[in-house]
Amino acid sequence: MKVNDLVTVKTDGGPRRAGKVLAVEEFYEGVMYLVALEDYPAGIWFFNEGDTKDGTFVVPRDSEA
Repeated sequence: MKVNDLVTVKTDGGPRRAGKVLAVEEFYEGVMYLVALEDYPAGIWFFNEGDTKDGTFVVPRDSEA
């Protein structure tokens, strides 16, 4: 995923939330995405772990997990 992609994010205790990627930072363990949500238009960071599907919080909007 890249900047300006439309995504959904998994948050605690609720349905997936729609947003837009504002920034991407890659790390050895996975990828951090700064995602603008309705409640957080300036963005909030989510981390996708590289080695486990359980650690995937951000997905493209058209392939919701």
